[in-house]
Amino acid sequence: MPWYSLEWFSSTTFKNFTWENPLVLYALLAIPIFIILRWVIRHYLNQKLPVALTKSQIKSDLTNLVRFIPDILFIAFIALIILALARPQKTNEKVEQWTEGIDIMLVVDISQSMQIEDFKPNRLEAAKNVAEDFIDGRFQDRIGMVIFSGDAYSLSPLTTDYDLLKSYIEDINFDMIENRGTAIGSALAVATNRMRESDSKSKVVILLSDGDNTAGNIDPLTAAKLAAAYDIKIYSIAIGKEGKVPFGKDFFGRPRMIENTMDETTLREIAKIGEGQFYRVSDNEALQQVFDLIDKYEKAEIKESRYKDTTDFYRNYLIWAICFFLLWLLLKSTFISNVLQD
Repeated sequence: MPWYSLEWFSSTTFKNFTWENPLVLYALLAIPIFIILRWVIRHYLNQKLPVALTKSQIKSDLTNLVRFIPDILFIAFIALIILALARPQKTNEKVEQWTEGIDIMLVVDISQSMQIEDFKPNRLEAAKNVAEDFIDGRFQDRIGMVIFSGDAYSLSPLTTDYDLLKSYIEDINFDMIENRGTAIGSALAVATNRMRESDSKSKVVILLSDGDNTAGNIDPLTAAKLAAAYDIKIYSIAIGKEGKVPFGKDFFGRPRMIENTMDETTLREIAKIGEGQFYRVSDNEALQQVFDLIDKYEKAEIKESRYKDTTDFYRNYLIWAICFFLLWLLLKSTFISNVLQD
């Protein structure tokens, strides 16, 4: 906006200002005192020539107000000088946050048993929901994902594009891998392969499964030792209840109950080798709590830098003040300053 714009005197403009010297603004309170003193000097101290006029000779005319123009200009000049000395500014603060970051690989079982409905709506959907919530809580950490059943498949490499990663998670279904079974060892090997060249100070695998290793060509404990060799910490989560669990519907539309068992030994040993933690969860709430714990454990320190871009606007008011002052000098040398002075 140019200096001559009247927008510089709008209330909106003043509200957006910060002031470098706000105490100077109190000098504006002295202006009314100056006006009163000026009036007292003019009407009581100036020398006057008594002239007798009849009432009919005394006429009021709007042109009499012209004599006040120089005073108004001078007062405006003083007010603008005070505004300029207060240094009106606008500051844009930019905050940059960064962290050294953690590399996290989510390894999720999508075998057929993940359709069991002891979690709502089922084990896989519950895992997907907490995974998305977990991702929302991260900042600048690189996160990737491996899914597995009879084979292991790298769904996403390590990335900070969380929106893209969450879209991949939403699309996960049981038909993405044809081979049936649970290849835990292969899944750990794929995750390790994705992270082995990472130079991050902290590398984490979160393994979520509901079954024993029944497929793949790599032993889970061997895969865990390989991951540990690359300084990868492993959190293993056993998901599901033991005993009777709902799985699909029977002929009459009622929940069909099946017997479910789980061997935690392998998952416990994997977490031990990976110097992480093992968790057993049996409902949605417990699963969420486990991810919250891992989120709390694996937090990097977030640092920030603040940059202030400050722009001064005192020059605009100073230019206005100079204009009013020059105009006051001009009118002071004309008849306007003397008309009806006495």
